[in-house]
Amino acid sequence: MSMRTPSVQGASLPPSPWVRRFAALCRPGTALDLAAGGGRHTRLLLEAGHKVIAVDRDVAGLVPLTGPRLEILQADLEDGSPWPLGTRRVDLIVVTNYLHRPLFAPLIAALAPSGLLVYETFAAGNERFGKPSNPDFLLQPGELLDRVRPQLRVLAYEDLEVAEPRPAMVQRIAARATAA
Repeated sequence: MSMRTPSVQGASLPPSPWVRRFAALCRPGTALDLAAGGGRHTRLLLEAGHKVIAVDRDVAGLVPLTGPRLEILQADLEDGSPWPLGTRRVDLIVVTNYLHRPLFAPLIAALAPSGLLVYETFAAGNERFGKPSNPDFLLQPGELLDRVRPQLRVLAYEDLEVAEPRPAMVQRIAARATAA
């Protein structure tokens, strides 16, 4: 099961400070913005010089960003369809405010050697702030860390309460694939 929260995904919001901080560690290459929503991180990645693959079930918010370095893939990531990237590998993967646990393995496999995963989503305890409140949509303590180790080298990890863009419990990680 997954969760996307419309109130925090819109293009009108600035990019996540976590994504901004860690995406800067990846020199321009090919980036994947998974569950891209309104494109706030797609825009950031394009501005940083990346070729971007933006994937979402609803791509209407991405259309205004269309350009030569943007590939928009409309895909339902939860209906059992094949992984939308096939065997392609990317240098950077960004995922925010989205959780569908079966995607962790294909995400990690899609990282190129030395590729970077930047992930940030809701965690247990968020139910006291509102939605998402269903435990299926909330990472358990240490879960994000456990899902990427030992395949990736963890650069940073947090499990905490945040105040912006609205009060929430989140887990976030930046982790790098090993070199070839």
